[in-house]
Order: sequence, then C-alpha cells, then structure tokens
Amino acid sequence: MLYLLISFLSFLLLLLSKSFSRKRLPPWEPNMSFLSAFLVSWFHKRSLHLSLFQVLNSPLKNIPCSSKLDKNVEEELKEGSSIGLLDLPELALESILDRLSPAELCKMATVCSHLRDVCGDDHLWEKRMKQKWGKLMGDSARQEWHMHMPHRRKSKPSIPSQKRGLLSSYFGGWCLVLIRPKSEYKSKSRRSCLPIGSIKAWYLSLESGKLWFPAQVYNRQNGHAGFMLSCYDAQVCYDSQTDMFRARYLPQGRAIEEDIDWNRVRAAPIDIPPRVLHVSDCLADLKPGDHIEVQWRKSKEFSYGWWFGVVAHLEACDGNVNNCHCCCNDMVALEFAQYSVGSRWRRTVINRTSHKEEGNEGDGYYGGVRKLYKSEEITRWMCFWPNRVLE
Repeated sequence: MLYLLISFLSFLLLLLSKSFSRKRLPPWEPNMSFLSAFLVSWFHKRSLHLSLFQVLNSPLKNIPCSSKLDKNVEEELKEGSSIGLLDLPELALESILDRLSPAELCKMATVCSHLRDVCGDDHLWEKRMKQKWGKLMGDSARQEWHMHMPHRRKSKPSIPSQKRGLLSSYFGGWCLVLIRPKSEYKSKSRRSCLPIGSIKAWYLSLESGKLWFPAQVYNRQNGHAGFMLSCYDAQVCYDSQTDMFRARYLPQGRAIEEDIDWNRVRAAPIDIPPRVLHVSDCLADLKPGDHIEVQWRKSKEFSYGWWFGVVAHLEACDGNVNNCHCCCNDMVALEFAQYSVGSRWRRTVINRTSHKEEGNEGDGYYGGVRKLYKSEEITRWMCFWPNRVLE
C-alpha cells in the first residue's frame, strides 16, 4: 500500500511540473514545491523517524512557503526550523569534519553515502596520518604499502554494484534524478566506495595491525645486554589495544617481540637493505666528540645493526684540544662507552680514507658510519643508556 501511495504522489508531481511549466502557477504552488523538495530531502537523508503519513495529514498552510531552500537558511533559523548537517555549505562541513578524531570520522562515514565519500577524502586523512604515523612512514614503509595494495585487490571479493533500492527499482531511471544528492551535481569526482589505495585505507590498515611494515627497533629483545644501544631492522605491526608494536627481526623472521613502545621504533634514516654496506660520506669530517652510528654485525651471515658511539681521541693523542691532530690523521677511533674499559667491544679504529668493512669473526665486522647532526637523535639514543656498564 505504501509503495502505491508513493508511486501515485511521484506521478502526480511529474504531471504537475509539466502542466505548470505552460500555465500560470496557482497560489498554492509554493506549498507543492516545498512538498516535493521535502520528499526528496526525506528520501536522501533517510529521515526514517518522520512518517510520510504525518506530512500528508498536516495542513499545507502550516508548511513554510519557500521554494528556494538553499537561499533561505537564515529565514528557517529565525522561524525555528532545524537544519541538517548536509544543509551546511561545503566549507563549513569540512571544517567540522576536520575536528573529528579518526574513529569519529569512521562513524560519520556510516551515516549516508555522501558523508561516506566526504569522510574518505585524502585531504582529511593526510593530516591524521602525519600526526600519528608520519615519523614511522619512511620510503620503505611506503613501498610496502604499495606492494600490499595488489594483494588486497586479489584477496578482496568483488564488490557488487551499488543497490538502487526500492524507489529506483520501482519508479525507473527518472526517479534517480530526483533522489540524487545535491553534492553529486557539484562534484563528479566523489567516489561511492573507499579506494584501496587511499590514505584512509592505509591508515586503517596500520591501525588494525593488518599491515606489517619495515622499521627499526632500539634495544631489541627487551633491552638484552647483547643489544644495548643498538637499532635493528625489523618488520613491525601495531596493536591498537595496547598501543604498542610487535616486531619480527631479520633474517630470522620467526621470533616475535611483543609490547614495544613507540619510543623504541623509528623509520630507517638510510633507506638501504639491512645486509648492504652503507657508503659513508662523513669520514673526512669526523673529529673527537662527534656522535655516530656505525653498522656492525657478528658475522657475515647476519644483517647489520646500527650501534651508537662517539669519535674518540687516538691513543697517541693526549686529548688536549690545543695539541690534538686526530682530525688530520687517516685513522679514526670509535668508542662505545656503554662497555667497560678493556672490553673488546669498547673501542675500534677504522681508516677514514679506505674504509669499507673491517673486522673478523671474533670481534665482528664494522661497516658504514653515519654522523649524527640533530640533537634530537642524540637525545633519543641517550634515553636508552644502560644503568650499569656492560662487560
């Protein structure tokens, strides 16, 4: 019965619109114009709490006689009429959405198809991605996401075409013109579903822990003494329930470390594979007191880790600033003060002019050197300084 009533009203409105285009409009035309606009708004905004029968039973004289709804927003406010969220200008709507949290944006996207498209725009999620994940999303992490997208396309079942609903199937194609949201006329670039490669999809993949991405972890294995003041490459994923990370270290890949806090994770400062030797470009500038990171591995079967140290004075130098010539010497002394004096891990010497990889199976192999220029990097390393000197 309801379907027949709606069909009759729609057909009546169509006939009236054609007949009124050739004849002079009667005095009650503004009421019918508002009624047709209200029906369109009712179906578009899914205001199921209002009944069509309540509208039909209400006298037409109580309905505001305004045929230009967009122009009379201020008059409706004066009369006490309520304005929906979709009635706001586009700039005002985006300003409101920009103040929502990611969880609130996802909830807002479930209200209707128009808000789903607006809440999925990249410009809204780019800010949120930068705030939470910007420091961890290096070039390797971005490449991992781009590689992850084709996998999602293959594993994701095909999405059926959007259902037209009862109205479109019953009245035909012309009804789609009536119930089409106003925003679709303004911008044809709106998409009806979330693109797989969008920033929102990337953010939600990270947040849900489904995406493992490359990063580096300080003091692996919960600060084991053998890895103190080191940083190793790993595949990490996020656990939103604990607000921490899990890590799989290379090349083992099977052992997983749990409960890694944000302070222990960083994006790789140099985008090279963990087994590749870094070609140092700072050796000529190294001088005593400089803070450095140096590649080190126990044997050539393992990957490199980055170890924190300082440039020390050579043994032939007394440490006096006025008499120091260490910066003019071809040899550079690297010191790791977290180890006790006399430890084989305390000190090593490399050649600044012909350094590649130096060491042996007993003491390990020292690779490329990276000089630290930013104070925040040095401060972060110092936060992991051990409570006692290591042997």
